[in-house]
Order: sequence, then C-alpha cells, then structure tokens
Amino acid sequence: MLYAHSTASSDRHDWQTLSDHLETVAKLASQRAERFGMPEAAYAAGLLHDLGKYSHEFQRRLQGAALRVDHATAGAAVAKERLGPLGHLLAYAIAGHHAGLANGRDAGERTPLTNRLKADLPELDPCWQQALTLPAQLRPPAHFTLRRDRGFFQYAFLTRMLFSCLVDADFIDTENFYALHEKGLPHSRGGGPGLDVLRDALNAHLAAFKADSDVNRLRGEILTHVRNQAEKAPGRFTLTVPTGGGKTLASLAFALDHAIAHGMDRVIYVIPFTSIVEQNAAVFRRALGEHGEAAVLEHHSAFDVDGSASGQSRTRSSIDKLRRDSENWDAPIIVTTTVQFFESLFAAKTSRCRKLHNIAGSVVILDEAQTMPLPLLRPSVAALDELALNYRTSVVLCTATQPALAETDDPERSFVGGLRDLHELAPCPKKLYRQLERVTVRHVGTLDDETLRDELLATEQTLCIVNNRRHARALFEAMAEQPGAYHLTTSMCAVHRRQVLAEIRQQLKDGRPCRVVSTSLIEAGVDVDFPRVLRAEAGLDAIAQAAGRCNREGKRSKADSEVRIFATANEEWAPPPELKQFAQVSREVLRSHRDDPLSLDAIDAYFRLLYWQQGPQQLDRHDLLQLIEHGRLDGLPFETLEQKFRMIENAQRAVIIPFDKTARDALRELSYAEGVGGIARKLQPYTVQVPHQGFAALERAGAIAAIEPDKFGEQFIVLINEDLYDKRLGLNWSEPTFRASESNIW
Repeated sequence: MLYAHSTASSDRHDWQTLSDHLETVAKLASQRAERFGMPEAAYAAGLLHDLGKYSHEFQRRLQGAALRVDHATAGAAVAKERLGPLGHLLAYAIAGHHAGLANGRDAGERTPLTNRLKADLPELDPCWQQALTLPAQLRPPAHFTLRRDRGFFQYAFLTRMLFSCLVDADFIDTENFYALHEKGLPHSRGGGPGLDVLRDALNAHLAAFKADSDVNRLRGEILTHVRNQAEKAPGRFTLTVPTGGGKTLASLAFALDHAIAHGMDRVIYVIPFTSIVEQNAAVFRRALGEHGEAAVLEHHSAFDVDGSASGQSRTRSSIDKLRRDSENWDAPIIVTTTVQFFESLFAAKTSRCRKLHNIAGSVVILDEAQTMPLPLLRPSVAALDELALNYRTSVVLCTATQPALAETDDPERSFVGGLRDLHELAPCPKKLYRQLERVTVRHVGTLDDETLRDELLATEQTLCIVNNRRHARALFEAMAEQPGAYHLTTSMCAVHRRQVLAEIRQQLKDGRPCRVVSTSLIEAGVDVDFPRVLRAEAGLDAIAQAAGRCNREGKRSKADSEVRIFATANEEWAPPPELKQFAQVSREVLRSHRDDPLSLDAIDAYFRLLYWQQGPQQLDRHDLLQLIEHGRLDGLPFETLEQKFRMIENAQRAVIIPFDKTARDALRELSYAEGVGGIARKLQPYTVQVPHQGFAALERAGAIAAIEPDKFGEQFIVLINEDLYDKRLGLNWSEPTFRASESNIW
C-alpha cells in the first residue's frame, strides 16, 4: 500500500492512500477545467501531479525518514513524453504545483523546467503504470481559437488555467483530508445564493426607484436598454455612460441577466482603486438585500474579513470561510482591484493562480477601464481578449471615457492586438452625453499660485485639483485660515480622508463655504458636488473625472457649473513625465475640439493619439508579448512574467499612523498576537505610503520604528513622532527634524 499523506497513527489506518489522492485531485481538477472545455487535460494533470510519491524514498519520508524527495518532476516528465504538445504544458503545471510555475529555459529563483527534466529522479514503483490510466492523446477543445500573432501567449495562458485547476484541486483534497482527520468534517467552501436569487433581490431594489426627475427617468431608460442586451452571445462589450447615468447598478443588472441567460457562474467587478472597491461592494450588498452579505466577496489588501469593512460582526467559522473563498474566488459576486485581477492573470505562484479557473465562465466588468496602466496595456488587453475568445468569459469595459481599444480593419482607428467585435450596451452614447451634459469646460491659460488662491476664494464652494502633493499643500497653506478650507492628499491615511470627506459633504449640503484643494484622489469615484472645479492640466480622461465632481446631481444650470483647466506657472509643481505627456495630448485634442472638449469624439481622439504617440513598445514596456513568442513551447517565461508584470512599481514603504483608538488597539494586539492577518487588515486603512527617500529621512530622525521586530521584522512600521502628522495636512516626511522621546501608542 502506497500513501500520499500521513497522520500521527503508527498503524497507518487513517493515512490517505496515493491512489485515492491522485484520483480525487484528478476529478476535482477535471470539474474545474470543464468551464473552459479541458477536463481531460486537467484530469491527466491530477493523476500525474504526485507521481514521484510512487518512489521508495518518498514512502520512507512519510514514515519519518529525514529525506528531501522531488515528487513532482516525475509526473512532469511523463506528461511531456507521452501526451504531446499539451502534455508539455501540463509538465509546467505539474512541476510547479508546490513552488510555482518556473521558466522553461531561463534561470530564476525556481529551477527551469528543462533543467528539472534532466535531473536524476528517484526510481518509481512500476505499479503506477497499472494504477493510472492516461489518455492516448490530448487535444484542445473544438471551440479553441488560435491567433497567429500570439499563439504562444495563448499556450502560456492555457497552462496557467490548467495550473489553477490542478493546484486548487490538490489544495482542497489535502485540506479536506486533514480536516476530516482532525474534526470529522470538511471545511465549508463556496455556496451562497444562486444568481437567479440575486437577480430577484436586485429587481426588488430597483423597483423602489422613482422616475421623479429628468435624470432619474434617463437612468431608468439606460437600465432598461442595457438589460435588454443580456441575451447577446458572450463576448466583448462596452458600456459608455456619462457620470451620473447609473452605470454601476446597470452593469450589475446586465451581468446577472447575461450570466443567467448563458449558464455562467459569477460576476467579477474589477475596479482601479481600493476605496471604490469598498464603496461599490457596499452598494451591491445594499442592492441585494438580505442576500448581499453572503453573495459579495471583496478581495483587496484593505478588506478586513473580521467585519470592519462591511460593518458586520462575524463568527470565527464565517471568517475562516471568507478567507477560504478569497483563495479561489468561490462566490457569486467578486469585487476586486485591477491590480489583483491582472497580476493574477500573469502570476506564477500557486496562491495567486488558484482563482483563475473561476474567472472562466464569468462576466468580468472593468470599471473605469481607461485606467489600465499604459506600460502594460497591450498584455492586459491580450489577456482580456483571450478570456473572451477561449474561456467563455464576457468582458465589459465600463466607463464614461471609453479607451480606444477596438481592433478593426481600419488601420487609422485600430488598436493592434486589441478587442474585436465590441458591442455597445448603452443606448446611443453620444445622445446620452448630450442629455447628461452638466458643465461648461474651458482652458483659462497659465495661473500662478496667487491667482489660483484668488480663484479659490472668489466662490464659496470650489474644488481645485492639482497634480502633486507638494502643490496641494502649498495652495492649502496659502488659504488655510479662510472659511471652509480643506485639504485632501494621500499623505493622509484612508480613515482620516474619509472623515474629511464627510465634513466636506456636510458643508456642501448645508450651503456653507467649502474650498477644497486635492490631489487626483478625489476623482476616484468620490461622491461630491461642487458648482466650480479648477483642474491642473492632465489627461482628458482625468479632466472628465474632475468634471464629474461638478454639478454632479444636475441641480444647477450648465452655464453656472464651470470646469476651468489651467497650466501651472511654477515649474516646481510640474507633473511627472508621463503626466506631462497626457497633458500635452489633451492640449492637442482640445485645440480641435474647443467647443465640446469632453465629447465622445474628443475622448476617442485623445486615446488614439495617446496610444499612437506611445507606440507598441511603450504599451508593452517590458516586451512581454514578444518574450513569450520568442520563448516558444520549451521556453515559456512564467517566472519572468510574474516578476515584470507589476501594475504598481512599488517604490514606497507603508507607515502606520496611530490616528485613533482603533489603530492604537490594533498595534497593542501585535505584542501578543500569533497570527497577524486580521490585525494587518485593521491597520491597512491607517497606513500612508511614503517614498523611499522620505522613509529614509523619517528613519534617520527616529520618527518611525518597527513594532515587535523580533517577531515581524519590518512588517509593521509605525509613526512614533506624532508631531509629524497634522490633522489638516497629513504626514510630513520632507523635514522630520523632531525625535519623539516617548510614544503614546501604548
């Protein structure tokens, strides 16, 4: 008798047999791969993934021998030798099912697959050949469509999907074995209300809305039209609706209708900013009523599964289940970040890839689709197209400023390698733009800081958005003593920003003076409504986002609601180079669209010019697509892709601000905590991201310190000189001259 997993029992009566483990993993992996038509390949991967456990050395290890045994490469070698080209793909997945996918040839932290396949391996008991029945050959499903321009990209993508099926199946079977051994019950996973139940709940919520104004009537028309498109075949869609048109709930309604109509499993909402993830998840939970809490899974760095993010208290069992569902996105509605979604699609680690098979057969909505970072735009779009082409996924680009990502037969208007056959869901977007047009936009030339200050003070309620923190700080300090002066910046922790925004909204509602200087963070879905907005030159999409903070509710006339674009006179406040290019492209487009600078034609012209100026190389800065194609089948660069596909080049360090009692209590918990996952999530909204240079200055001044460094290293860096955190300005790291003699955190 050969075994896969052992327990403390010396008579082995409750050990898991190897045949049982391989067969169970094969079945679970096959079920997962059904969603994209590759069950036979995943079944074969499951049978072979632990083939090395048929060795005498591994069985001795289970019995207590101090041996290191490679039990994955043997199965990889068999897959490559016996199962043809698809077997070569399985070899990557099988070899990496513990450590992660390795490069085919190039060296990395993991040993390349070619090297592993050449290594001497323990001899296998020949009984495996009678125990395991492998398919004679493997073929892609009939629906699988190859693109000649990126065929090896597609093979790499398929490998990652099969890898996801395998590692999720292996993890769950192993988890269940030990759970049954310890508690007699498998862990609870997945489940939740069905999509039809959620649609009924959403319908009940939407039925309460009244068409009691022109805007609400228009929102109702948009919703009805969008939902009527749900029977369209799965594919690639755009939803182009101006700010205030109700696209958040309209997109959710379409996604539920469309998923039910085509037998899809879940809705995945992908959002660029964590703050909007939390906001939209809360909107969805309210809209889904009593089913919302069980249906909506947030997955991002700041979500506290202990309940603080949703305002719900949770039992220990429900917390554990939520963590498990986050591992593989086993929930009806996922709300996640752009970073989490796209980096997972290019990941190599088992933990990041487990969820991928659950993206297949889903409706993926990209909110604010124009925010995908330019240096990774081509590989990101290729991944979206592949999901729609071969994985039964419908992709919806949802935004007021639709990026020009359509691949067409017109070379002048085509995004090469982009999305073909895009279908618009909204009713006549150009007409909608005119109907929801609420602001007057004009460029007012170059303004120095004194003139900007005068502009801010000329109107009692004004928002000014600039391109860097230092400029925002200087402008605010110049008018800080005036009535209703506020400042918003990422130098403030998220909890602090939420408090300031609550004050701002109350000031606006009460009609009191409210003069806000902010960085672009306020454009990220923040629900505020000013009669006048000043915006430093930026990309046209950012200007449109700024315009969404002006006359947001349509209660004023267009003439009385101004968005004034300005250039800054002071070179010290110049934006970084990439923002300079966005501003320069905007200036060119505004010259030819002066009368209607935010029209859909202007937005389209802006993105086409921006992409043309960037060129293909700058839209794939690390040349990832060519790297894959040049690697071919035996040199697929999985580890290199994971290292280079980074949506945020993180040159910053997090500093925890002991802003209130909740933060201080969480910091105290670290002194006796064993597991820190929940504490880390509690502290996430109290962090400020500091550039390395500023972080070093804070260290030199003794203004920050690591909490419990013997246990956690530098995971938790806290501000101990609280004089450096101002309740109106946030954290100042430019001149940290004071050293705290004693911290009051404790």
